[in-house]
Amino acid sequence: MKSQITVLVTGGAGYIGSHTAKELARAGYRVVVYDNLSRGHRWAVRWGPFEEGDLLDQERLRRVLTEHRIDAVLHFAAFIAVGESMQTPELYFHNNVESSMSLLDAMRAAGVRRIVFSSTAAVYGDPETVPITEDNPKAPTNPYGEFKLMVEKMLYWEGVCHGLQWMALRYFNAAGCDSDGEIGESHAPESHLIPLLLDAALGRRPACSIFGEDYPTPDGTCIRDYIHVTDLADAHVRALRHLEGGGPSTALNLGTGDGYSVNQILSAAEAVIGRPIPIERQPRRPGDPPRLIAAPQRAFTTLGWKPSHSSIENILATAWRWSSRP
Repeated sequence: MKSQITVLVTGGAGYIGSHTAKELARAGYRVVVYDNLSRGHRWAVRWGPFEEGDLLDQERLRRVLTEHRIDAVLHFAAFIAVGESMQTPELYFHNNVESSMSLLDAMRAAGVRRIVFSSTAAVYGDPETVPITEDNPKAPTNPYGEFKLMVEKMLYWEGVCHGLQWMALRYFNAAGCDSDGEIGESHAPESHLIPLLLDAALGRRPACSIFGEDYPTPDGTCIRDYIHVTDLADAHVRALRHLEGGGPSTALNLGTGDGYSVNQILSAAEAVIGRPIPIERQPRRPGDPPRLIAAPQRAFTTLGWKPSHSSIENILATAWRWSSRP
């Protein structure tokens, strides 16, 4: 008789997926990672079997779901760079929307009825009010956010029409690295501020570009809510348990409720590493809202979750240990 719950982690060779795989294993789940390695890393798969494959490969995907007797899916597989989505929206539609529909088709065929989806605060666009609650209007300003919202709507209707249990976790700025130093952040192309700053500090790039000095914020740079990747991973485990306990399907914000500007992150990073970081000031990027700060109270209540690793000092310290490793 099967006793251990088996979870398929799509995109589990990526940044947030790999950290969540570790938390799942720590919580007693059996983890199977499914990733095509187009942007993930084989070295990040450390907590269960690895199945290399594409989500559009229906035959392989259904076989994996059946042979491993998958009970639930945590879906991280997606391209994530806002700027790239503005340049090639067709690539993002194909990879993020069509692949998600293929996954839902395979899950339905295999009788897998639970999914936790990696969504984003980008579904809100340029918000009318800040902090942002889940009830804020959804008005994405870039294809990345638009297509994540499309997948959320797909999940809703799969639930209505086919009984799918789902959670969509809209997180704000994922940051930091595993405190044990086993895994960390490594994107290609890299689009996140903190690893770009640290790469510039290490001489791996000439400078870190900072986009926009004329936003309607106190210092003219964008303000974001930074959440440690380990706290995000914990929230995904709690979301899965919520569904297992019969909790209702819903979308939740994951953030701290605090915001830091790009200039504040730059100053904090320089304090952690003890020296100036070379930067280049650039014009605004299209699709970047001035302020994105979560109202995370609904996640606190629904999941019994609160971020415990997400001080800016801890985020930067864990990221620096990972980036500067030999």
